Amino acid sequence: MLGRLAAGAAAVAATVALALSGTASAASPGNGEPASTGPKAAAPKDGPAPGVKAPGCWYSGNHWWCNNRVGAPVYQAGSEQVVAGYMYSNPSWFVCRTEGGAHSGGPHPTRHIWTQADNGAWGWMHDDQISSETNPLPTC
Repeated sequence: MLGRLAAGAAAVAATVALALSGTASAASPGNGEPASTGPKAAAPKDGPAPGVKAPGCWYSGNHWWCNNRVGAPVYQAGSEQVVAGYMYSNPSWFVCRTEGGAHSGGPHPTRHIWTQADNGAWGWMHDDQISSETNPLPTC
């Protein structure tokens, strides 16, 4: 009886040691695929899940940085329909924010953010193209 208990304890200790060392591999379910190691990460979205607050823009190197949609249009100053250029970088830097433009959707539907497009033209990006929370940006 003591021999079986000792053998069982040794097997548990070996399993725990492997798990803690990170060298254990997941068992296969028998179809050639590795076993699931937990829930799958959700596919990236254009912002946080409903009810989850987006991380805010951050200040670094004399600029405010925010995560934005790659290829987002930057509209010419004074026009909310004429595209001055596009922003292909992500994250991108921004200067300030303003309220009161055309309704563009998102958590701040009339907010626009002043920035410089990749072609060097200055203009406004609609807030709904930015996945970071833009409240930290200074007002223009």
